Amino acid sequence: MHIVIMGCGRVGSALARTLEKQGHSVAVVDQDPTAFRRLGSGFVGKRVTGVGFDQDTLREAGIEEADAFAAVSSGDNSNIIAARVARETFGVENVAARIYDPRRAEVYQRLGIPTVATVRWTADQMMRRLLPSEAEPNWQDPSGAVQLAEVPVAGGWIGHRLSKLETAAEVRVAFVTRLGVGTLPTPEMVLQESDVVHMMMRTADLKAVEAVFAKGPEEH
Repeated sequence: MHIVIMGCGRVGSALARTLEKQGHSVAVVDQDPTAFRRLGSGFVGKRVTGVGFDQDTLREAGIEEADAFAAVSSGDNSNIIAARVARETFGVENVAARIYDPRRAEVYQRLGIPTVATVRWTADQMMRRLLPSEAEPNWQDPSGAVQLAEVPVAGGWIGHRLSKLETAAEVRVAFVTRLGVGTLPTPEMVLQESDVVHMMMRTADLKAVEAVFAKGPEEH
């Protein structure tokens, strides 16, 4: 794939190096030419100095042949404008924008522009470490009605089939992380100690699902 990245800060440079190591063609755009130092001497992709939402700059970066575009500069407005130009002007299907303001992120997500809300993501991760008994949302659809969440399960459920969990809480087990490896559930799979269960559910039902899983199966 050819991927264009707008912004060569810590996130953009790390993303560029990682993608290149995976064998992808990468072009990085930044207004500050000194920012490209973060890429290191081993980076062989393209470095383009310019404004990330300028069409000529994007063409120089190969946007017309790009399979994906990431806007990860330090400005919310610049990121969202660039993401819209990449998608609406150049037809790039895989587009993502980093947004610091979580309220803006929700708006753009509902408009169909995939966003990564930096502040909210960091806050969610910190909450997960501080309050491990609460569910951790992994993904929401653009409308916010459905979500995938990592839900803590009481020890009493260990040894019971995942299908029993689904029936009790009216959810679907999307996958289980077992010994650090993601595993798709089977009809006969039972919950083991240290399993991390990821559930697909209605967002409005999250608290009810948490309550069910916090209790033992004997109560259902």
